Amino acid sequence: MTLPMTTSLPSPRRTWTRFAASIAALALAGSLAACGTTADPSTIGTGTTTSATSSATSTSSGSTAASSTTSADTAAAGTTADATTTARTVTDTAAAAQAFLATLTAEQQEQVLYSYDDATRTTSWSNFPVTFVERAGLNLTDLSEEQQAAALDVLEALLSEDAYTEVTGIMGGDQFLLENSSSTEDSLGQYYIAFFGDPSDTGAWEVQFGGHHLGINATLDGTAGTITFAPTHLGSQPAVYTDEDGNEVQPLAGMYETAFAFYDSLDADQQAALYQGEEVSNLTCAPGDTCDFPTGTGIAGADLTDAQKQLLLDVIENWVGLADEQTTADALAEIEATLDETYVTWSGATVYDMTQGEGIYFQISGPDVFIEFSNQQGSAGADVTGYTTGGWGHIHTIYRDPTNDYAGSVTQEASTGMTGGPGGGTGGPGGTPPNG
Repeated sequence: MTLPMTTSLPSPRRTWTRFAASIAALALAGSLAACGTTADPSTIGTGTTTSATSSATSTSSGSTAASSTTSADTAAAGTTADATTTARTVTDTAAAAQAFLATLTAEQQEQVLYSYDDATRTTSWSNFPVTFVERAGLNLTDLSEEQQAAALDVLEALLSEDAYTEVTGIMGGDQFLLENSSSTEDSLGQYYIAFFGDPSDTGAWEVQFGGHHLGINATLDGTAGTITFAPTHLGSQPAVYTDEDGNEVQPLAGMYETAFAFYDSLDADQQAALYQGEEVSNLTCAPGDTCDFPTGTGIAGADLTDAQKQLLLDVIENWVGLADEQTTADALAEIEATLDETYVTWSGATVYDMTQGEGIYFQISGPDVFIEFSNQQGSAGADVTGYTTGGWGHIHTIYRDPTNDYAGSVTQEASTGMTGGPGGGTGGPGGTPPNG
């Protein structure tokens, strides 16, 4: 991943109240002044950003399948080799989880721990507020300062520094809305943590963490040496906001940047095959939904050049590349192996300009990856004067693996609560992309 706008992330040890009040500044303190709502695609991203006009990338904690991480790369990143491996991430996260559990009462431990194959893990996360869909585990607002800090340590151990910055930026958006919007939604700023299975560096278990615009499901298996984030929901509202230091924060900039870099690399015929219409759709395989994983529509990976395939992998990395370099590279290599059979569709705007149109929808659907990016047309009562909180400014996404959701340990069950909403997944009847 690349987040060239960020400074090194401070430790999350602070009270939850203080953390929530300053989380946007914590995420991207002092480094986002140059980031506008129509940012330069070559400079911002949570994936390895490679535009059609520039292949330069910043040192990152993720990598792509096209290039392996060398010791020189690691040294340049200022990290140890162990810090970039799956095994180290599993060990560190398990230790942080055990330390968190040690701060809890017996009753709280019972609330946060579930069996590994409990089907609750498939229905207890959502792209809807926690007041609409009940989450599993413990609400961080109900914990002591020590317990809150220990819970956040789990998240910090699991994620790369860039991904942790991205996630805290998402949470900062919630706090921004809580303080500035017309919303009376009680769920703003509420996040839950749960463990499915016993945290260990030898067995399989899952960390589930999230709230409204965040739903992380990370399955760690020390024996197999794997970490998977399928399925996971990343969202943001607003997509761009101002932190308490006056800096513009855009947590999911990399998704926009890499997506438009890919779109712009296509010729007219390829864009016509990709484009599905001007209507921007809702998620079709949202959290809590079962899914048929549609494919065969749009442009196939087999119809892309090698450079375009790499740009598509850069888009995908925004979701699979949340942990360490090895985990990211392994996930991308598996997806790359079936990229020719993977299809991409696009609808909505064809130019990255947040002042025009209603945003975009794109879908990446293949044997080993399913990703949806959808700009939500409503603001859900979260209007803030001077900020875009609908369309371009309201992002919902989903990442799933048709062959390995929840590491294959459970089957997705339909949620009894609200799901992703109605709407088709292809964005309209198809046609030629509009000019501009």
